[in-house]
Amino acid sequence: MTFARLGDPGAEIPVLRHDGAVYDLRPLTADINGAFLAADGLARARAAAARGELTPLADADALRVGAPIAAPGKIVCIGLNYHDHAAETGAAVPAEPVVFMKDPSTIVGPFDDVLIPRGSTKTDWEVELGVVIGTTARYLSSPDEALAHVAGYVVSHDVSEREFQLERGGQWDKGKSCETFNPLGPELVPASDIEDPQALGLRLSVNGVERQNGSTSAQIFPVAYVVWYLSQFMVLRPGDLVNTGTPAGVAMGLPDMPYLRAGDVVELEIDGLGRARQTMVQA
Repeated sequence: MTFARLGDPGAEIPVLRHDGAVYDLRPLTADINGAFLAADGLARARAAAARGELTPLADADALRVGAPIAAPGKIVCIGLNYHDHAAETGAAVPAEPVVFMKDPSTIVGPFDDVLIPRGSTKTDWEVELGVVIGTTARYLSSPDEALAHVAGYVVSHDVSEREFQLERGGQWDKGKSCETFNPLGPELVPASDIEDPQALGLRLSVNGVERQNGSTSAQIFPVAYVVWYLSQFMVLRPGDLVNTGTPAGVAMGLPDMPYLRAGDVVELEIDGLGRARQTMVQA
């Protein structure tokens, strides 16, 4: 069973997908958000489906696919978290996770357009494993405790503008927080359905040309460590999203630096989490 949100932006319907059917979750919750996750909503929805209490959603296939979680309280990102990506950017392997924040309003659906910012010449792609927090995590004692606080996993596209990020002074956030810069989904897959978050393949192509092909096994700091580490500096709350870094193959690391332009099509996928596709459009 997986979870999704279908419908027009701002009016998405929470649904559960199971055995080829799409079930309306509105009898249980108004949305897939922090409150739903904190109240053990994923397990309650599974139980309701097993008891036959949910009704199929009519015309589900005709509806837009939105991001699988409603706007989180925060998006926390980990930079340079793959050995090969650090190498291609010329950066040293970090001794501790590189942490930055991304505006939660950047989240859009997995098939929505992505806007190339005005004045941008270096808009770049990054396929990432997204971690959705399910229960409050603060000052965890060790990474061994961390995965119990994860609700599920999603395909996340951490779109970046490299000039804004690296050449305009200040922090990375302004190169990460442009409108539409975090397509998410198509589905939220419960953590219980992912046997090992460190054994997932990630792939991304641009206009049909494969650019990234990696595995979460190559992360410098694995998911459990990242969640534990972040909990030492901030409270992770239900519904928060953690983007855990990208493997090699970004435009910045390629010899010809083929940054994204209007009309380009990016397709990305992660094993067990689904596929997404976005078209670049000039803002």
